[in-house]
Amino acid sequence: MADTEGPVTKGAGPRLGPSLTRRRPPWAVFTLRNDPWPAAATAELLERDGRVFRLDGRELLERGTLFTVFARELGFPGYFGHNWDALVDCLHDRHDEQDTAVVIDHADGLLGVDFLGVFVSVLCQAAWRANLRLDADGVPDPDWNPFALHFVFLLDSASPAAFAEAVSAGMDMEVSLDEGRLMATLAGDDWPTCGSGKPE
Repeated sequence: MADTEGPVTKGAGPRLGPSLTRRRPPWAVFTLRNDPWPAAATAELLERDGRVFRLDGRELLERGTLFTVFARELGFPGYFGHNWDALVDCLHDRHDEQDTAVVIDHADGLLGVDFLGVFVSVLCQAAWRANLRLDADGVPDPDWNPFALHFVFLLDSASPAAFAEAVSAGMDMEVSLDEGRLMATLAGDDWPTCGSGKPE
Protein backbone atom coordinates (compact mmCIF):
# COMPACT_ATOMS: atom_id res chain seq x y z
CA MET A 1 0.00 0.00 0.00
CA ALA A 2 1.41 3.39 -0.92
CA ASP A 3 2.40 5.81 1.81
CA THR A 4 0.11 8.62 0.62
CA GLU A 5 -1.96 11.24 2.33
CA GLY A 6 -5.72 10.97 2.56
CA PRO A 7 -8.08 8.12 3.24
CA VAL A 8 -6.51 4.72 2.83
CA THR A 9 -9.68 2.70 3.16
CA LYS A 10 -13.14 3.47 4.49
CA GLY A 11 -14.42 6.98 4.92
CA ALA A 12 -13.80 10.38 3.48
CA GLY A 13 -14.18 12.61 6.52
CA PRO A 14 -11.96 15.58 7.23
CA ARG A 15 -8.39 14.82 8.23
CA LEU A 16 -6.96 16.31 11.40
CA GLY A 17 -3.39 15.83 12.51
CA PRO A 18 -2.89 13.82 15.68
CA SER A 19 -2.92 15.41 19.13
CA LEU A 20 -2.80 13.98 22.63
CA THR A 21 -3.99 17.16 24.34
CA ARG A 22 -6.98 18.13 22.21
CA ARG A 23 -10.37 16.50 22.53
CA ARG A 24 -10.81 15.51 18.91
CA PRO A 25 -9.99 12.69 16.50
CA PRO A 26 -7.99 10.85 15.45
CA TRP A 27 -8.45 8.65 18.50
CA ALA A 28 -5.69 6.15 17.64
CA VAL A 29 -2.44 6.59 15.74
CA PHE A 30 -0.03 3.95 14.40
CA THR A 31 3.47 5.28 13.80
CA LEU A 32 7.09 4.18 13.77
CA ARG A 33 9.01 4.46 17.03
CA ASN A 34 11.52 6.88 15.42
CA ASP A 35 8.74 9.38 14.59
CA PRO A 36 9.44 12.50 16.71
CA TRP A 37 5.74 13.29 17.14
CA PRO A 38 4.91 10.81 19.98
CA ALA A 39 7.76 12.01 22.22
CA ALA A 40 6.85 15.66 21.68
CA ALA A 41 3.13 14.98 22.15
CA THR A 42 3.57 12.96 25.36
CA ALA A 43 5.91 15.64 26.76
CA GLU A 44 3.27 18.30 26.05
CA LEU A 45 0.60 16.15 27.69
CA LEU A 46 2.72 15.66 30.82
CA GLU A 47 3.48 19.40 30.99
CA ARG A 48 -0.28 19.95 31.12
CA ASP A 49 -0.61 17.52 34.05
CA GLY A 50 -1.88 14.71 31.86
CA ARG A 51 -1.06 11.03 32.27
CA VAL A 52 0.79 8.65 29.99
CA PHE A 53 0.45 4.89 30.37
CA ARG A 54 2.88 2.64 28.49
CA LEU A 55 1.94 -0.92 27.57
CA ASP A 56 4.06 -3.55 25.86
CA GLY A 57 2.33 -4.65 22.66
CA ARG A 58 4.01 -8.05 22.92
CA GLU A 59 1.74 -8.72 25.94
CA LEU A 60 -1.42 -7.89 23.98
CA LEU A 61 -1.36 -10.67 21.39
CA GLU A 62 -4.11 -12.73 23.05
CA ARG A 63 -7.45 -11.41 24.25
CA GLY A 64 -7.12 -12.73 27.80
CA THR A 65 -3.71 -11.21 28.42
CA LEU A 66 -4.74 -7.97 26.69
CA PHE A 67 -7.52 -7.41 29.23
CA THR A 68 -5.22 -8.36 32.12
CA VAL A 69 -2.49 -5.95 30.99
CA PHE A 70 -4.91 -3.03 30.58
CA ALA A 71 -6.43 -3.74 34.01
CA ARG A 72 -3.00 -3.97 35.67
CA GLU A 73 -1.36 -0.98 34.01
CA LEU A 74 -4.33 1.40 34.13
CA GLY A 75 -5.53 0.34 37.59
CA PHE A 76 -9.01 -0.85 36.60
CA PRO A 77 -11.37 -1.71 39.47
CA GLY A 78 -11.72 -5.31 40.62
CA TYR A 79 -15.11 -5.66 38.95
CA PHE A 80 -13.60 -5.14 35.46
CA GLY A 81 -15.27 -7.81 33.31
CA HIS A 82 -12.34 -8.73 31.02
CA ASN A 83 -14.34 -8.22 27.81
CA TRP A 84 -14.57 -5.56 25.09
CA ASP A 85 -17.56 -3.70 26.58
CA ALA A 86 -15.93 -3.59 29.99
CA LEU A 87 -12.72 -2.24 28.41
CA VAL A 88 -14.67 0.63 26.82
CA ASP A 89 -16.38 1.38 30.13
CA CYS A 90 -13.24 1.34 32.28
CA LEU A 91 -11.23 3.45 29.84
CA HIS A 92 -13.73 6.28 29.53
CA ASP A 93 -15.20 6.08 33.02
CA ARG A 94 -12.12 7.37 34.83
CA HIS A 95 -13.10 9.51 37.79
CA ASP A 96 -9.90 11.56 37.84
CA GLU A 97 -10.82 12.95 34.39
CA GLN A 98 -7.15 13.68 33.66
CA ASP A 99 -6.12 13.93 30.04
CA THR A 100 -4.63 10.54 29.18
CA ALA A 101 -2.58 8.86 26.49
CA VAL A 102 -2.04 5.12 26.28
CA VAL A 103 1.14 4.33 24.35
CA ILE A 104 1.54 0.76 23.13
CA ASP A 105 5.22 0.02 22.50
CA HIS A 106 6.40 -2.83 20.25
CA ALA A 107 2.98 -3.00 18.59
CA ASP A 108 4.16 -4.74 15.38
CA GLY A 109 2.89 -8.18 16.44
CA LEU A 110 -0.70 -6.91 16.64
CA LEU A 111 -0.81 -7.00 12.85
CA GLY A 112 -1.14 -10.78 13.09
CA VAL A 113 -4.00 -10.96 15.60
CA ASP A 114 -7.51 -11.68 14.37
CA PHE A 115 -9.10 -9.15 16.74
CA LEU A 116 -7.14 -6.02 15.75
CA GLY A 117 -10.12 -4.29 14.11
CA VAL A 118 -12.33 -4.92 17.14
CA PHE A 119 -9.56 -3.84 19.52
CA VAL A 120 -8.93 -0.51 17.79
CA SER A 121 -12.66 0.12 17.39
CA VAL A 122 -13.12 -0.45 21.14
CA LEU A 123 -10.29 1.98 21.94
CA CYS A 124 -11.81 4.57 19.62
CA GLN A 125 -15.24 4.11 21.24
CA ALA A 126 -13.72 4.73 24.67
CA ALA A 127 -11.87 7.80 23.38
CA TRP A 128 -14.99 9.18 21.72
CA ARG A 129 -16.92 8.84 24.98
CA ALA A 130 -14.16 10.38 27.12
CA ASN A 131 -13.30 13.22 24.76
CA LEU A 132 -16.78 14.33 23.81
CA ARG A 133 -19.06 13.09 26.60
CA LEU A 134 -22.01 13.08 24.21
CA ASP A 135 -25.24 11.26 24.85
CA ALA A 136 -26.98 9.08 22.26
CA ASP A 137 -28.42 12.19 20.58
CA GLY A 138 -25.01 13.83 20.21
CA VAL A 139 -25.66 16.35 22.99
CA PRO A 140 -23.00 16.99 25.67
CA ASP A 141 -23.72 15.10 28.90
CA PRO A 142 -23.85 17.67 31.74
CA ASP A 143 -22.99 15.07 34.40
CA TRP A 144 -19.48 14.34 33.06
CA ASN A 145 -16.47 16.49 32.32
CA PRO A 146 -14.77 15.49 29.08
CA PHE A 147 -11.08 14.65 29.04
CA ALA A 148 -8.61 13.88 26.28
CA LEU A 149 -8.04 10.16 25.74
CA HIS A 150 -5.89 8.92 22.85
CA PHE A 151 -3.98 5.79 21.88
CA VAL A 152 -0.61 5.53 20.15
CA PHE A 153 0.73 2.30 18.65
CA LEU A 154 4.52 2.52 18.32
CA LEU A 155 5.91 0.19 15.68
CA ASP A 156 9.49 -1.07 15.70
CA SER A 157 9.69 -1.79 11.96
CA ALA A 158 6.27 -2.58 10.46
CA SER A 159 4.80 0.05 8.16
CA PRO A 160 1.79 1.87 9.65
CA ALA A 161 0.06 1.48 6.27
CA ALA A 162 0.21 -2.31 6.67
CA PHE A 163 -2.35 -2.02 9.50
CA ALA A 164 -4.96 -0.14 7.44
CA GLU A 165 -6.98 -3.11 6.20
CA ALA A 166 -7.16 -4.88 9.57
CA VAL A 167 -7.99 -1.70 11.50
CA SER A 168 -10.65 -0.59 9.01
CA ALA A 169 -12.37 -3.98 9.44
CA GLY A 170 -13.43 -2.87 12.94
CA MET A 171 -16.93 -1.57 13.53
CA ASP A 172 -17.47 1.94 12.12
CA MET A 173 -13.76 2.52 11.62
CA GLU A 174 -12.29 5.16 9.34
CA VAL A 175 -8.57 5.27 8.68
CA SER A 176 -6.29 7.68 6.86
CA LEU A 177 -2.57 7.89 6.25
CA ASP A 178 -0.81 11.20 6.71
CA GLU A 179 2.91 11.91 7.10
CA GLY A 180 3.53 8.17 7.38
CA ARG A 181 1.10 7.75 10.29
CA LEU A 182 -2.05 5.65 10.18
CA MET A 183 -4.81 7.51 11.99
CA ALA A 184 -8.03 5.86 13.14
CA THR A 185 -11.35 7.33 14.16
CA LEU A 186 -15.02 6.40 14.16
CA ALA A 187 -17.30 7.26 11.24
CA GLY A 188 -21.03 7.25 10.75
CA ASP A 189 -24.15 8.73 12.25
CA ASP A 190 -23.63 6.93 15.56
CA TRP A 191 -20.40 8.85 16.22
CA PRO A 192 -20.93 12.60 15.81
CA THR A 193 -17.83 14.65 16.48
CA CYS A 194 -19.75 17.43 18.16
CA GLY A 195 -23.20 18.23 19.44
CA SER A 196 -24.32 21.63 20.60
CA GLY A 197 -20.79 22.12 21.92
CA LYS A 198 -17.53 21.57 20.12
CA PRO A 199 -14.56 19.45 21.09
CA GLU A 200 -11.38 21.30 21.87
